[in-house]
Formats: sequence, C-alpha cells, structure tokens
Amino acid sequence: MRHGAGVGGLILGAALAVATGCWGRGGQTSGRDVVTPLLQQEAEALKRDGERLDPVLRVKATWTIAGIDVTERPGDPDQPWTGAIRFRIRSEMRDEQGVATADEFDRRFDYVYNASLKRWIFQLQPSPAP
Repeated sequence: MRHGAGVGGLILGAALAVATGCWGRGGQTSGRDVVTPLLQQEAEALKRDGERLDPVLRVKATWTIAGIDVTERPGDPDQPWTGAIRFRIRSEMRDEQGVATADEFDRRFDYVYNASLKRWIFQLQPSPAP
C-alpha cells in the first residue's frame, strides 16, 4: 500500500512540475506570440473606427490592413517591443450629382508595448519643424 502511495505522489509531483513549467512559458507577457495578437486587435479597432464615417459627408472609406510589424527592443524591460500598423486607405466621395471621386493613400500608426500596462501605446509623430 505504502509503495503505491509513493508512486501516486511521484506522478502527482511530476504532473505539477509539468503544469508549472507550461504555465510559466504561457504566462509570459512580453513574448512576440503574446504582443502580436494585441497589435492585431489595435489594427482591427482602427479599421472599424476609420470606416465608420458620417453618411451626411457622403464619404466612404475602406481601410485595408497592409501589414503589422513587431520589433523587439532588447535591453528595454519597460518597453520591450515596438510595433507599426500599415494601412492602404481608399476614400470615395460622391458629389450632389452622384459622380464619385476616389483617392488612395497609405497610413502608418506607430506603437510601443508597455510591459507594466500589458498593452500597446500609440506614439504620436513629432510635428515637422516650421
């Protein structure tokens, strides 16, 4: 009997060690596999908000995600990642006669990942010098 309990305890201990090891790897807050989906969510929110325009303006915008870039910043534990979301935006406007004009342009949004907040923070571009 006693031998069986020892084997059961050994199996339970091994299972806990494996579970703890997996939890430690999965619980990382700064791994690329963790931060990239968060930046993808930011891109989806920008797309959704960018395409939601006032119909009175008669402008329709289509935001296409052209790319999401995530770059590691070694040696910076507070902001270990930078990210960029690139869009191709097509805007179409109709005048009073119903004639449509379209314009396409690229837009980039830069972010930095804040490790303590566990989220991406939008980075404003500096204003051009006058």
